[in-house]
Amino acid sequence: MNFPILSAIIFIPLVGALFILITTGNQKNVEKNSKYVAIFSSVANFFLSIFLWSLFDNTIADFQFIEKRNWINGFINFQLGIDGISILFILLTTFIAPICIFSGIHSIKFKIKEFLIAILVMETLMLGVFCSLDLVIFYLFFEGGLIPMFLIIGIWGGPKRVYSAFKFFLFTLVGSVLMLVAIISIYWITGTTDVIDLLSIRIPQEYQYLLWLAFFSSFAVKMPMWPVHTWLPDAHVEAPTAGSVILAAILLKMAGYGFIRFSLGLFPVASDYFTPLIFSLSIIAIIYTSLVALMQDDMKKLIAYSSVAHMGFVTIGIFSLTKQGLDGSIIQMMSHGLISAALFLCVGVVYDRLHSRMISSYGGLVNIMPKYAFVLMIFTLAALGLPGTSGFVGEFLILIGTFQKNIVVAVIASLGVILVAAYMLWLYRRVVFGRIASTEIKQMPDLDKTELYIFASLVFLILFFGFYPEPLLNTIDVSINNLIENYKTDLNFHLVQINN
Repeated sequence: MNFPILSAIIFIPLVGALFILITTGNQKNVEKNSKYVAIFSSVANFFLSIFLWSLFDNTIADFQFIEKRNWINGFINFQLGIDGISILFILLTTFIAPICIFSGIHSIKFKIKEFLIAILVMETLMLGVFCSLDLVIFYLFFEGGLIPMFLIIGIWGGPKRVYSAFKFFLFTLVGSVLMLVAIISIYWITGTTDVIDLLSIRIPQEYQYLLWLAFFSSFAVKMPMWPVHTWLPDAHVEAPTAGSVILAAILLKMAGYGFIRFSLGLFPVASDYFTPLIFSLSIIAIIYTSLVALMQDDMKKLIAYSSVAHMGFVTIGIFSLTKQGLDGSIIQMMSHGLISAALFLCVGVVYDRLHSRMISSYGGLVNIMPKYAFVLMIFTLAALGLPGTSGFVGEFLILIGTFQKNIVVAVIASLGVILVAAYMLWLYRRVVFGRIASTEIKQMPDLDKTELYIFASLVFLILFFGFYPEPLLNTIDVSINNLIENYKTDLNFHLVQINN
């Protein structure tokens, strides 16, 4: 294609943000026009990404729709391209962004124009991460997302929003500084930051270990992995609903994508060497954070700790380096993006009505809000991995792949499935069933039309991909096979060098 479709997908939200920025007039008209522009640009971008998916050839492993422009006197190239792995994350991002905008319009009561600008800028930066084929460009998009998310938490968050925003910013920034040093080192070693060239260049083994650790320091915080996960519950609790949705559905997935694209692709020897470390940290995350989730009295904190546990499954699947494990990890990230978004939206619905996230504040909602109780049931069952939901497909494939690599790790990780069922069903029982906790609950209206449309779309996708995950698996199949083949080839090459 001559049309730069990837650039269009990345920058359409930014153009929308600029239109909102220059909108003038009285406050009421400005807010109204800003909402229309934000909705139009985000929805149009989603349909453009669907069109991109229809054009994508899933029978070839090479990057497609490549765009390359010289930048900074040719020192760095602004290079974009996608394969079967990255296109799914693009689709997830463009699907979640309009939901965040509708949610924000519904719940944000002040500075709505600025909020919509932050969401649209955030969408541009997240899409740039999944399309970048240059390490410097990837880093700029990857770290640029800190700024709008910092503002979303710090301006529109809860009572402790400033503390949570700075904690989020500092945690993620410290790890990323090491990744920047690693990127500079890679340029010094190889003379390029072009990802396509780097995937064909075998970085010397003696450099791989430190480079892997530097990238790991950034991805582990963003994932987040135990023990650098402590920023996540605070950020979720204080963030507005739309901020929590973006954080759980997309930002955490950027780290998983980074592990697949860079840790496995560029540093195969180091990835093989540090696999026991990843398995150990992931198992601790699954068991420990699940137990912590059982003790929570705040709905948002419970779901936040649940996200840490689910990401533990993802990292186990990625570093199992089996076809089923990697397939499962990507499906799990797609599924978790939908399910976590839905759960945080469910919390936002009742918070907007009662202004409380405490589990003890609720009870008997099935009698007052039957539609809400039904959709929450679907999302709860999906979160615990019930067969027929997308949550089951990812976890099942991950455990199958891990069994091939390490039976002990797979068995211990399986305990996490039981714990997830325990805390999710405990949450559902206390919120939906039992006695009506207060007279205020009796006044709470059920889901309105906007909320119903949002939840219906999420329910449909969770059930559709639960019963029929073929479209996702077919999209990533060739890319995953190519990744595993290149990984094994590079690993064997370095082993031969050592033996010689």
